[in-house]
This record gives sequence, C-alpha cells and structure tokens, in this order.
Amino acid sequence: MLAHVLSSAVLGIDAYTVTVEIDITYGNPSWNMVGLPDTAVLESRERVRAAIRNSGYEFPYRRVTINLAPADIKKEGPSFDLPIAMGILAATEQISTDHLDTTMITGELSLEGTVRSVTGVLPVALNAKHSHIRRLIVPEVNTNEAAIVGGVDVYPVSSLRDAALALGLPNSVTPVTVDPSTLMPEHPPYSIDFADVKGQAHVKRALEVAAAGGHNCLLIGPPGSGKTMLARRIPSILPPMTVGEALETTKIYSVSGLLPSDMALITTRPFRSPHHTLSNAALIGGGTIPRPGEVSLAHHGVLFLDELPEFKRDALEVLRQPLEDGVVTIARVSASLQYPARFILAAAMNPCVCGYYGDNFRQCTCSATMVRKYQQRISGPLLDRIDLHVDVPRLAEEELVHYPPSETSAEVRKRVCRARERQQKRFDGTPLFNNAQMGSREIREFCAINEEVRCLLRAAIKQLGLSARAYDRILKVARTIADLCDSEQLGVSHVAEAIQYRSLDRKMWM
Repeated sequence: MLAHVLSSAVLGIDAYTVTVEIDITYGNPSWNMVGLPDTAVLESRERVRAAIRNSGYEFPYRRVTINLAPADIKKEGPSFDLPIAMGILAATEQISTDHLDTTMITGELSLEGTVRSVTGVLPVALNAKHSHIRRLIVPEVNTNEAAIVGGVDVYPVSSLRDAALALGLPNSVTPVTVDPSTLMPEHPPYSIDFADVKGQAHVKRALEVAAAGGHNCLLIGPPGSGKTMLARRIPSILPPMTVGEALETTKIYSVSGLLPSDMALITTRPFRSPHHTLSNAALIGGGTIPRPGEVSLAHHGVLFLDELPEFKRDALEVLRQPLEDGVVTIARVSASLQYPARFILAAAMNPCVCGYYGDNFRQCTCSATMVRKYQQRISGPLLDRIDLHVDVPRLAEEELVHYPPSETSAEVRKRVCRARERQQKRFDGTPLFNNAQMGSREIREFCAINEEVRCLLRAAIKQLGLSARAYDRILKVARTIADLCDSEQLGVSHVAEAIQYRSLDRKMWM
C-alpha cells in the first residue's frame, strides 16, 4: 500500500514542496524514515502513532517506510507530523484519497490528535500558490497567516479528524480567505510621536532627511540628550508599508516563529533594538539551524544600535555587506542561504567614555587619547556607510521647562511620503526604491552638479579628507534634501546641508 502526500518545508525564507511517500508492507512491525530527517522529524513516529490511535483510527502494525523527497535537502521541524499521519491513513484506506494530489498539508500533532501551530506557514502558502496547489490544510492557529496569500483554499484544522474531514469532504468545510489590502491601515498606528520630543529641531530635520531617502544615521551626544527617544520615533515618520513590503516582512517573522498568533500581517515598520552583547549570528543570522538575524528582522524598518562603540568590533564589521547589498548571505557546506536585510541603520553613541566631551554644561574627564580611542572603536569603512552624523546636544534650561508646540509625526510623514513619491517616479522601471540605493551610474544621472556646487565639494574633500564613498553619500543625501524641497536640481544649499551631516568626519579631521 502506497500513498503520496504533498507538504512543504522552509529553506531560508522561502518554501519548497516536499512529497511525503508512505509505503506500508507486510513484515515485522517497523518504522523507517529516509530523506535526511533531523531529530524533530524522526521523533514524529511516537507522536503520529499516539495521535492516530487516540483519534479513533487504527495504526498499522506492519513495515512502514517513509520517504521525504527531495532526499538531498535536510528536513527540519515537526511540521511533517500531520502529512505523515494523513499518508498512513490514506495508505491503509481509512480516509478518502480523491483530493490528496491537489492538497498540501502541514502541521504538528500532539499525542491526543490535536494539531499545533508551526512556523513558516506564510512561505508554505506562497509555495502552494506558485505550485498551483488548490487546497492547503494548516493548523487553526495559523489560519490568517496562510489565508492572506489568496489563490489557494485554506482549510484550518484543530485535530487529525478535522484534517481527515477537510481532505475527504472539502465541500463540507468553508475555506478561509483574507484580503491583505483590508489589513493595511491608511495611517499606521504608533504610540509614540515626534511631538513628544522637546527641542532638537536640527536633529528632527536630519531624521526627516534619513527617512525620506532611506539613509543611515548616527546620533552623537551626551547621556540624556534624547538620542534613543528620537531614534525610536523614526518608524513613525516613514511611509506606510505597501502590501508587498508587509508580505516580505511577515515571511521573515513567520520563519523565525515571531509572528503573533492573532496577527495575519505585519503592517507597521519594524523597529529592532538589540543589546550590544549579542553575537554575530544573532545580528546577521545563521546558527546550527540557520535563522534570520536582527538585520533581517528589521527589513523595511529600522535597526537601532544604541551605544554603538560598545558592540563587538567584529559584529559591527559584518554589517558592511547588508548595508551595501541589502541582503545577508549565510554560507554552509550543505547550502547557501540569503535573507533580505534592507533597513535604515540608526545608531547612537556618546562622544567619549564619560559621555561629556564637548558638552557645555558638564566637564569632560577624558584625555584626548581616550576620546580618540573611543571614537576609533568604529572603523572608517563602517563610518563611511553611515550617511548622516548628527550632533545631539543637551537641552538648555528654557527648552526643558517650556513646552512649545512641535510638529507631529503625521505632519513630517507627509513630506517624507511626497519625497518618496518623487523617487519612485525617478526610479520607475529599475530595482531601486529610494536615493540611498543609488549606485555610481544613478548618481551621475540624477545628481548632476553645476560649477558652484563643484567648488564647494572640492573644498569639502580637501578639508575633511572625504573618501570616494563619503563623497557619493553626500550627493545622495543632497538629492534627498532637494526632493524634500521639490527641486530637480542640486543647489549649493542642498549640498552644504549634506556636508554638515558629516560631523564625525569633521571632528576626526580636527
């Protein structure tokens, strides 16, 4: 007796089809599983056996052979419990097999036969759609996550018996559908707002430029000046997520097991703020079983690194590839995986060890050597990849005790969205989305400068010792500033403001 059940497994953040082949023959009772299963998959034997018996079905005391094809890719996790159990029931003719070849099944089983949630259901649903599978049976907890894909009839099940009913009599069960566009809010709900921040108008302007062009930024100031408070409000001024961006971000969280059970789609831009003690694998991704890291969890959002010099130097250096390419490549002997990692890097640091170098209100206790060594914990190549270096001074007394009206995040977001619309028109037909992604060719095409601007840039290169990368990033930032001003041409004021955002270059040169 032979049965074939379609299932799916996740590799990276994408899923591929796995055919679960069940062969039951006469002989001494045994259970053999092939197809590179890991420990969690091998342990399915006891879960499947108990679930079948406790659901009122008969487990065959014969020779059971299970193959997970393709056999050259390692299979991980408990998501094959339900398809294996359904395959055994189909091979022993205890359930109908009429719709087995057009149905994909995934889920973990408990000993009593209930179906538990699994990770990566959204990529599985996308794989089912691309493979032209008509039906998808998933755990009830993962229903909304799978139903937002569309094009596939999603049948939620809470037990093995429910799965048998959905497979044998699909017309008796109503499939679940969710329109992702209805989940996208017109105005993203954020509990924090730029209006909460007192003063720091120039820092807010810099963050507006960073949000408008997708630029990385570094906030430098003494303790208590509001660096973290400002950085946490960057997502509130970013444009609302599109459906495509929401699906990409949700896939990453689904694979990582971080998607809340009551959430079908992540509709607000993520903000990740890892502690400085995290490992390289936690930051970039990887591990024994590769998983996305913080840079991928911040995809289409903000990665905030507070106390930047306190991070391990090798952890910071591995940020170079995702900052340049927008992807992370995890190389293993068996496979090479890629995770998307296109985010805005927002970092914060004190200017010295004690934190008060250059402060007008408190004396710094660090020597010049200590200040230089502290700032040099951040390498030049990483610093070159950060477009805006912004000083965040301590607030004066009047700014602290008074509450002058300030712009809200919604007002700033309107200008950011308008600038992003200009960029979308400019890059129409290309894989680029914002000014920060421009390469040398696009810079030459869209950042043309006149002789007056060229003279200003020559002086800046000579005085600040700018690298070629820093020069390009000044032009990118100037292009964003011009977009915020609704200007097609780069003017002296745009470039001068962009140069002012290289404050750390100026300090190190001095």
